[in-house]
Amino acid sequence: MRIVIQRVSRAIVEVDGLEVSSIGQGILVLAAFRKDDSDEELAWMARKCLELRIFEDDDGKMNLSLTDIGGELLVVSQFTLYGNCRKGRRPDYTDSAPPSDAAGLYRRFIDILESHYPRVSEGVFGAHMNIELLNDGPVTMILDRDPS
Repeated sequence: MRIVIQRVSRAIVEVDGLEVSSIGQGILVLAAFRKDDSDEELAWMARKCLELRIFEDDDGKMNLSLTDIGGELLVVSQFTLYGNCRKGRRPDYTDSAPPSDAAGLYRRFIDILESHYPRVSEGVFGAHMNIELLNDGPVTMILDRDPS
């Protein structure tokens, strides 16, 4: 599993010109899944999303987590994070889970997050989405967790 975490002041997901989800202060998570990802990888990533200390405390140090500040979380599936661009000009997506597997992994990841935190929103799996965000910082982290 691979995710990109962006600390945001706000983020909005639109599908076909309609807003389907939005958050205020918190994190936008772009999530990609491999076909052999397990609940162990999903749980590890969920914990990182909730506990990574990327928000500033009163002294201006990144010392607070999403749960510490009571922020919101928006998760968007993005298979292109596994695009391999080393050869040629067209990305190779063989490391990405097929859509049918990825849909189940995405749903399970959301379920794990929601079981630990009440402020989780999501994009629409498989849809063409427009995402508007105001990156706060900017703070952007890339996390990988390959199956054990």
